[in-house]
Amino acid sequence: MLDPRPHLGEPLALDLLNTRWMTTDGPQDLLRDVAGLSCWLSTNGLAGPADEPTLHALRTTRDAIRAAVHGESIEALNEVLDRGRIRRTLTATGPADVPEIPAPEWRPGWLATDNLLHLLTEAPHRVKQCDHPHCILYFYDTSKNGTRRWHSMATCGNRVKAARHQAKKP
Repeated sequence: MLDPRPHLGEPLALDLLNTRWMTTDGPQDLLRDVAGLSCWLSTNGLAGPADEPTLHALRTTRDAIRAAVHGESIEALNEVLDRGRIRRTLTATGPADVPEIPAPEWRPGWLATDNLLHLLTEAPHRVKQCDHPHCILYFYDTSKNGTRRWHSMATCGNRVKAARHQAKKP
């Protein structure tokens, strides 16, 4: 299955949020079934079971990440984090951080949650939701001055600017 989502390439946590998007037909959800889960795992280079328990865990994680990003609640996010840990070790090539997640169905969600922590540590103000009023996609603002407003200038940004231009016409 080709990934049908309109915006790819964001960090793992935001890519998980972007498994929901809007079209002219209404809201879409890549994680509506195991086939969509398999697609998401493949797009992100994640191995693991594409089954109902993993689908449930990933949906739970997506809701927890969304709530944390919007400042609503952190409890659910911490519950996901409680399902794994980072083990620090020394290898022949140097220090390494090894994720240990005992339940395989929680591995993708735990990795996405851990990724969110890294984003929030680096620059929390750069985790953004698209500014278009009908868009529900997220992005990590990598612009030089941190003022990017849309997930894509070619789609949402252009629509907003075109609507503003039309509104100015007499």
